[in-house]
Amino acid sequence: MDYIIAYDLGTGGTKASLFKADGEASASYFAPCSTYYPEKDFREQKPEEWWDMVVQSTRGLLDKSDINSADIRAVAVSGHSLGVVPMSGNGELLLESVPIWSDARAGVQAANFFKNIDEKQWYLKTGNGFPAALYSIFKILWYRDNMPDVYSRSAKFIGTKDYINFRMTGVMATDFSYASGSGVYDLKGWKYDEDLLRASGVEKGKMPEILSSTEVIGEITCNAAKDLGLPQGIKVVCGGVDNACMAAGAGCIENGKAYTSLGTSSWIAVSSDVPIVDNEKRPYVFTHIVPGQFVSATAIFSAGNSYRWVRDTLCRNLLEAEARGEGNAYELMNALAAKSPLGANKLIFNPSLAGGSSLDDSVNIRGTFAGLDLAHSQADIIRAALEGISLNLRIAMDVLASYTRLSDDMLLVGGGGKSPFWRQLFADIYNKNITESRVGEDAGSLGAAAAAAVGAGLWKDFSPLVKINQRTGGVSPNAGRAAEYEKILAVFIEVARRQSEIGDLLHGIGLNAGKC
Repeated sequence: MDYIIAYDLGTGGTKASLFKADGEASASYFAPCSTYYPEKDFREQKPEEWWDMVVQSTRGLLDKSDINSADIRAVAVSGHSLGVVPMSGNGELLLESVPIWSDARAGVQAANFFKNIDEKQWYLKTGNGFPAALYSIFKILWYRDNMPDVYSRSAKFIGTKDYINFRMTGVMATDFSYASGSGVYDLKGWKYDEDLLRASGVEKGKMPEILSSTEVIGEITCNAAKDLGLPQGIKVVCGGVDNACMAAGAGCIENGKAYTSLGTSSWIAVSSDVPIVDNEKRPYVFTHIVPGQFVSATAIFSAGNSYRWVRDTLCRNLLEAEARGEGNAYELMNALAAKSPLGANKLIFNPSLAGGSSLDDSVNIRGTFAGLDLAHSQADIIRAALEGISLNLRIAMDVLASYTRLSDDMLLVGGGGKSPFWRQLFADIYNKNITESRVGEDAGSLGAAAAAAVGAGLWKDFSPLVKINQRTGGVSPNAGRAAEYEKILAVFIEVARRQSEIGDLLHGIGLNAGKC
């Protein structure tokens, strides 16, 4: 039996998963990780802790699965994006703690860059639709301006999964999907852009070489093998950025195939042979791990975190019931929501508790319950929250659908998709079939495993992912309910517009808190 180990390196921890050569998941093991917040806008993690997680999850996986490790043919990593790890020429890690994707410290560096580069043209070339300061090149410029010794000593700035690959093989390189989040990558040219690099002032030699996600970059070294408990010589395949690996694992490997990732924040991503870029709504784009494809996505910053806020703030009675052993609080919430009628008795919830994305009129938008009156119940509040998150994602879906035709099926991945009630809500609000497959929450891991399978010669291409993602179940929209939700969607859009205006007004108020 041939096996592959895939690592899903996320900001919350690393999951090591064992896959058979046919793509069937055999076992997994999760090791948690910490994030550090030393200053305002700083969000850091420690690369050595990433490696410790990989070691812990590998050993835990081997103990749990009880396979012969000699049967492992290849490994690959899916890694969280926009990481910047400074490495010396002799392979020394130059900082103990490094910025992760959400680190926003480089605002000044981004602003200075756009004094000489047209920001709209930069976006159209790179597809980098997140706030600019999050992208790698500006974090590198922050190093140059604030840690000149680290900058000058750095031979390469590599990404999160690239650091794990280096620890396994001694090779410093990246792949096209990860490079596309660098801030100086030309999507259509499939390369670093010379003009953008020149404008940044960062030497091209400090950027890692770009390889295919399926390329074998080396073999597990003797030292890495001792750490991991694996045989020396296993092939290490380049892997990819988490967004692209998740798209592949969800079976989105051809035009129009889309999925919804429902987690703390949520996004809808579609695979296409051209990047979807637009300066108004700013979809963010990564090069796919599938040759010739791109993954374009729209996102909302508040989904699972807004529902958690409703639980923790407005449903403490259900948390107490959970503590008494009367059931999971979220399941109790979903059961209550099902007792409220469609539209939650005309209660609208905007879930933007973490602020606005590019889909909103203002980053200052915040959440609200609109139409709240004395007759509304706890069940109405919960249902309105679920509907509001789904409606916000419907807007995200419609943006992508305005540029490319989406299939009639939508795969839902992530923890939130486990609820049958919420899956039916999505079917009715999206007016699409919400499908289930055996992939579940393993999409990112499966995408990395697929890259490893192709790289190791176990698969000819990525086509087995289509069969693996064959529909095993799902729900279809109810025509009557879908029509009713179209009416509610129009109101939701108007609430969001006005809430953006209110958010700007509140943002401009200066209050002397605590002085009254």
